[in-house]
Amino acid sequence: MPKFTSRFRRPAFAAVLLAATAVAGLGAWQVVPAFAQGTAASAPSGEHTAPIDTARPAAQALPGFADLVERVSPAVVTISTTLRQQEADQASPFPPNSPQDRMFGQFFGGHGQGRGQGQDRAEGRGQQGAQAPGQVVHALGSGFIIDDSGRIVTNNHVVQDATDIQVTLADGRKLAAKVVGVDPKTDLAVLQVTSATKLPHLALGDSNAARVGDWVVAVGNPFGLGGTVTAGILSARGREIGQGPYDDFLQIDAPINRGNSGGPLFAQDGTVIGVNTAIYSPSGGSVGIGFAIPASVVKQVVGQLQANGHVERGWLGVSTQSVTPPMARALHLTSPAGAMVAEVQNDSPAKLAGIEAGDVIVKVGSQDIKTPRELARIVADTRAGTEQPVVVHRDGADKTLSVKVTAVPDPAGTRQAEVAKGPQLGLALAPLDDQARQELGLPAGQKGVVIAQVQPDSPAANAGLRDGDVLEMVGNQAVSTPEQAVRALRAGTRAPGSAVALRVMRDGHQAFVALSQTDANAG
Repeated sequence: MPKFTSRFRRPAFAAVLLAATAVAGLGAWQVVPAFAQGTAASAPSGEHTAPIDTARPAAQALPGFADLVERVSPAVVTISTTLRQQEADQASPFPPNSPQDRMFGQFFGGHGQGRGQGQDRAEGRGQQGAQAPGQVVHALGSGFIIDDSGRIVTNNHVVQDATDIQVTLADGRKLAAKVVGVDPKTDLAVLQVTSATKLPHLALGDSNAARVGDWVVAVGNPFGLGGTVTAGILSARGREIGQGPYDDFLQIDAPINRGNSGGPLFAQDGTVIGVNTAIYSPSGGSVGIGFAIPASVVKQVVGQLQANGHVERGWLGVSTQSVTPPMARALHLTSPAGAMVAEVQNDSPAKLAGIEAGDVIVKVGSQDIKTPRELARIVADTRAGTEQPVVVHRDGADKTLSVKVTAVPDPAGTRQAEVAKGPQLGLALAPLDDQARQELGLPAGQKGVVIAQVQPDSPAANAGLRDGDVLEMVGNQAVSTPEQAVRALRAGTRAPGSAVALRVMRDGHQAFVALSQTDANAG
């Protein structure tokens, strides 16, 4: 049972602070003498004072959000999921608070842990303490209805790996939900519930019009409390937090905590301008830094998920790096902006258009390019088959090329994934090529092999491996091809009961995990 303590032990001190703030808001700081509400006779000799007009309205009243909250709350929902223990958090085998234990927590601590420098996803897991593999775990998150037929937007990490999804409406009704589509790269998901009546729903607003300093309101289900409203301001735009290659988060100071994931962020007009997703939290709770996916991204991704069940993105076929000030001077650029091409893939749209390594891409269509991440987002948003003029800076001058953007190649069709046979470990491996590095947001020099697929209830799944992990070492052998990794895995797990240590990269963190045939069908 959580322990709640009062925050109102010193009301007099709080009142003084509020009064000081109100006075300061009217101009220079003033001290109002205690006798100011008396008669003129009470004033010091030679001075005349008038009573303070307490009926006079304040120069600027703080906004109230009650009407907004009453209007939008019926369309905000609580999402409860069920998943098996091997798909949730694992108990650390290392001594508490040891370096190994902290690394294990960052890597295998579940969907709310280890997002780098205190970066947490704002999702609530119902698990308490260590549990046996195969045990059922419950998780909580938030979401909101976007049409009267029962389509719901939430975070992908709220419903990832779930075996059962239940949605609780604001009126208390519980409805079963199914997944329409997910997009792990932006951490968005669309669910569908069926109701006998039309459901209240929310409109997506214009996040591009929101300015730093605007008031925002978050509604969600922190720590399972349900129906919680918090308010703050938009603190910053365009934040990159290491979640993926298309990071473009709104930063807010409206308190959000675990369980708020997937909930809506409102502008003052009641439209949704973001989906609350993550918090920066060394302690696990809100410290006033939260992140929301902007509605401009949500509109595009959700539209494709509703229509196709998946998201198709444009592809250029280049690896890029930032332009540093020294590099800008060396290339005779007026400013350190653009995306410098480090490598061009064979048979890619960029190669066919004549883009070369060393070019600096400074414009795509009508949009100026300031950073490689901005280039990735703009190209991803371009419909496959579209021809775009691309301006590159080469040999001290700008050159315009026509590029026909194509869809990101299907990994299953372009990368021959190999299933580790012999001992059935339940994972498929694929090369870590430039395309994979770009999709996973990895640096150009990252080595290893991509874990393309992990079968449920397999030794690999029970060991905690996931799709998208990068396998760097098997035992003491570094691996760089699927064939090499398969041979090393076979050698390390050949004997009954044997285990092999794997070094794996996930979300920018390295950790070791033991993989054994005996992990199969645990629980």
